[in-house]
Amino acid sequence: MKVVAVENFADPSFSADLIGWQKVHGRHVLPWQNTRDAYLIWLSEIMLQQTQVSAVLGYYARFLERFPTLRDLAAAPVEDVMAQWSGLGYYTRARNLHKCAQRVVAEYHGVFPADPLLLAELPGIGRSTAAAIAAFSSGRRAAIMDGNVKRVFARVFGIDTYPGERKTEEAMWRRAEALLPEEGIESYTQGLMDMGATLCTRSSPSCERCPMQPRCVAFATSRTRDLPVRKPKKATPEKHAVMLAIVDNGQVLLEQRPPSGIWGGLLSLPELDGHVALEDDETPEAGHDALLRAVSRFGEMESCERLSTVTHVFTHYKLHIAPHRVTLARRLPMAAEPGNIWLDAAHIADAALPAPIKKLLLELLGDQRDAQQRMF
Repeated sequence: MKVVAVENFADPSFSADLIGWQKVHGRHVLPWQNTRDAYLIWLSEIMLQQTQVSAVLGYYARFLERFPTLRDLAAAPVEDVMAQWSGLGYYTRARNLHKCAQRVVAEYHGVFPADPLLLAELPGIGRSTAAAIAAFSSGRRAAIMDGNVKRVFARVFGIDTYPGERKTEEAMWRRAEALLPEEGIESYTQGLMDMGATLCTRSSPSCERCPMQPRCVAFATSRTRDLPVRKPKKATPEKHAVMLAIVDNGQVLLEQRPPSGIWGGLLSLPELDGHVALEDDETPEAGHDALLRAVSRFGEMESCERLSTVTHVFTHYKLHIAPHRVTLARRLPMAAEPGNIWLDAAHIADAALPAPIKKLLLELLGDQRDAQQRMF
């Protein structure tokens, strides 16, 4: 069996240069910095997964206002958590956040463990996130490996294979472990994040300000645009859905989505099965019948208006939503059964709705919402 010499990756000057740069030029005033509170650090790390700092800041403040402590979060209904997360995307993070809080309260008396191996066993916390939490909350020496780190490593060390490949990623982890400093792990870890986010960006990296420029293989060989190697492109799948905005007396009918799948656990518009028939111009009668059958679950349809298609891009596919505004002549009790809710137009902005659905409803019901607000 071949033994990989981890020591080949060791380079104390790398961590020393990075720590020195971070202390002078790195970020120091983000709301989750300058603290050892694992709850604050953990929350920020989960929110920052695949999300820019600028998008997280507002959500982070509002989330802590609603759930100031880990125990507050653990005790809250999951619906409240989803409502606070609404619009931030990747909703599995919110469900795992709630589960993780409950696990820490039940198994660790409300205190996050310092061991990154134990942290990585908790819901929603992988190896890299566990290392970041442990480093910032307790100064543990542990390596991170997120998208920013992969980009920095690929360019600085001239790694010319796709970082998502197993062999390449494993080699990057070995390098990350070998480069850990003996002291200053907090500044080192933050420095990797800061460098990837502010200097070694995907496009237009600021090589002239980078402390790694003298040793950067990508800079020396004019390959900053080529590294890291991009994932081979595949055609983006496209999906279609017909959704019903059923409006009655200043309220809109919403359904709670299943806990798994896209927008799991959030409220959304009722979705019509068999959208092909509805959208087929050659069979308008069949489409109308399908619409009537769908609406008949909730009441007697008075009118229906086809709205403009809404396209939402997920990580792996595009979803084209064909919304129909439906008004009712009469409601049926079915619309008030568990899983369904009539929501006042004035409450849409604060509801646990997917971002594109919330935007659609705010635009559609804006006039009614304004009218209701003027009544109070």
